[in-house]
Amino acid sequence: MSEYQILAVIAAFVFAYCLVAGRLERTQFNGPLVYVACGLVLGPFGLKMVDMNLDGETLKTLAEITLAVVLFTDSAGANLPVLRRIRRLPARLLLIGLPLTIALGLFSGALIYSNLSWIELALLATMLAPTDAALGQAVINNEAVPSSLREGLNVESGLNDGICVPVLLLFLAISSDSLDQGAVLTQMLELPLKAIGIGAAVGVASALIGCSSINASVKRNWINGAWTQIPVIALALVCFAISQWLGGSGFIACFVGGLIFGGIIREQKQPLLKAADGTGDVLSMITWFIFGALFIGDCLHHPEWRAIVYALLSLSVVRIIPVFLAVTGMGLQTDSKLFIGWFGPRGLASIVFIVMVNEAALPGAKTLVQAVTWTVLLSVILHGITANPLANAYAKHIKARGDTV
Repeated sequence: MSEYQILAVIAAFVFAYCLVAGRLERTQFNGPLVYVACGLVLGPFGLKMVDMNLDGETLKTLAEITLAVVLFTDSAGANLPVLRRIRRLPARLLLIGLPLTIALGLFSGALIYSNLSWIELALLATMLAPTDAALGQAVINNEAVPSSLREGLNVESGLNDGICVPVLLLFLAISSDSLDQGAVLTQMLELPLKAIGIGAAVGVASALIGCSSINASVKRNWINGAWTQIPVIALALVCFAISQWLGGSGFIACFVGGLIFGGIIREQKQPLLKAADGTGDVLSMITWFIFGALFIGDCLHHPEWRAIVYALLSLSVVRIIPVFLAVTGMGLQTDSKLFIGWFGPRGLASIVFIVMVNEAALPGAKTLVQAVTWTVLLSVILHGITANPLANAYAKHIKARGDTV
């Protein structure tokens, strides 16, 4: 198949979606749900108009870059006064809810998969623990939802994938039998500290240097026109690449860098972020389209019932129970806890992780790919369809109750 045919189909799809995006965003059929569906229909398991021979590393790189840009722009647009007020919520979701999610995911996997080792079950649980910043935008951007919950979910999804990276790397190292007991303990301390510490430091340093440079350029009127579309994207990639290069978490670097950027850049923030948001949306669209074209068809042609059951558990009780436990004592009503628990979509981070794990050539690799793919697919469908209706219904309910959350 000609690469020009593939390019033409993808470009035509992007163009067509842009024409109706504003209308679709007000419905339950928007964003990744449409991208994945079109990828499946036009891909090798559908009309065969797009048939790409991408290796795992290429898809991983594309998903990483997409996630880096989305994390940076989302955190840069965060409402810092609200975030300071509700900082306990994301802190609890990350420090209590995330470890409990991994533990419950491992336990659930042990009940379903007798053919997987404990380390493979731990990898599966870790790959599906982080929530997706891009896939959750329909809720995070819905102003009908209280800002406290939106900012809490945004921070959680922005940091949990970066936190899961060292955990995943530790389990991968253990699976390779390259670590003795002493080395495991050392790595348990060293990997998280390096990933989080280096990532945060790079994010802060890059943002400070970037902001001072942008402010100096704006004062001298050196940057204008089309060039205002580039700096935020470039700065996000700088944060990600330098942190990864130094052994830190590029995702944490991007999120922290975005927060610093959004706090320092004031007058020029919206014009700069507007262009960057568009780039992030296009990257996300292409990534999800390719995922739909190359991964979903195989799962639908060879469905594995255990993968479907695990996916449904992962999206429901494995997420909701830890959320309930994490926010205990915060005074949240049951409907608010359920709302937070349900809107923990899985997406780009899980795609990146499954490529990393697949490269390790574990005995249960095919099973892991099926479970992650089904979870992401069902998340795209279920969270995509329910995002706007449930967000609006929840907002009306708490308004009628007179609750500010």
